[in-house]
Amino acid sequence: MQKPRHLDGTGKGEFSYDYKYDTLMVKIKDRNYKQSFEFQNFVTDIDDEGFITGIRIFDASKVLKVDKYVLKNIVEWEFNTRVEDNIITITFRFVGKVRNREVPLTDFSRQLSTPAPTPIADSYVECAVSA
Repeated sequence: MQKPRHLDGTGKGEFSYDYKYDTLMVKIKDRNYKQSFEFQNFVTDIDDEGFITGIRIFDASKVLKVDKYVLKNIVEWEFNTRVEDNIITITFRFVGKVRNREVPLTDFSRQLSTPAPTPIADSYVECAVSA
């Protein structure tokens, strides 16, 4: 069995949160976009090397079960994706700041059990950023 490919995007991430539309976006900078797949409330962006390098979450506060104000004030975050047998698993960790107090958000993991419409090679991507 071939070892999954690995992409380390530590320190190379971008994060944005649209408070009005409750949409969260995380991605690794400077990757060449190729295509996107939509699953439930998620959109995953795939680069031209076949890695998942970006994720958008619609209705993010509901999906992540956290107040919108905390998402608006994220100071540290990471995401990891794993693709095995064309099944995608996404894990997030966030730290928000409320009234000058850091609020760690519990790890959130979601397995997108619907196979990707186009096969994606087994891979592991990690991206972490702190302010």
